Amino acid sequence: MNLKKIIICVLYCIFAFSSHADEKIISNQNTEFSFYTGTFDFSDDGKKSTLIGIEHQNEDLNRDTFLGNLSPITGILITADNAGYIYTGVEAQYKIGLLNFNPSFTPGLYHEGDGKDLGHVLEFKSELQFSFDLSNKSQLGFSYNHISNASLGDKNPGANSYMFNFFKNF
Repeated sequence: MNLKKIIICVLYCIFAFSSHADEKIISNQNTEFSFYTGTFDFSDDGKKSTLIGIEHQNEDLNRDTFLGNLSPITGILITADNAGYIYTGVEAQYKIGLLNFNPSFTPGLYHEGDGKDLGHVLEFKSELQFSFDLSNKSQLGFSYNHISNASLGDKNPGANSYMFNFFKNF
């Protein structure tokens, strides 16, 4: 599937969910989806690629801990080079005035496709995400992540990426 078809599909989902969310009376809006796009491995000119992704968070599973409010997240990203990463892990949530700060750690499975060889199928993504509330149901943000295999493979080049995020509660 080419990148243009994937982007059209993601945009359709955003608008379809948004229009149906207003039609229904939702008593508990605790499911959040993040739709994002950006550049995969922007620091490697040879293997830099456009990416898109979607991430899910169920706020009913949040827990207040000594580290702050933590919740599980699950997602998938696909690059224009047909590389893919599916992941699940934990995200912390901090509110600093108008700014939302969400660091996360998510182990996952990576498939290089025609993209960068990261050295192993098991990779770990560390991410810093900043966002602002657009309304009580949506946010707009920016995130940076690093994907690495922690030297599990014969090589560990890692990948640094940045994304622009749109968050929507359903």
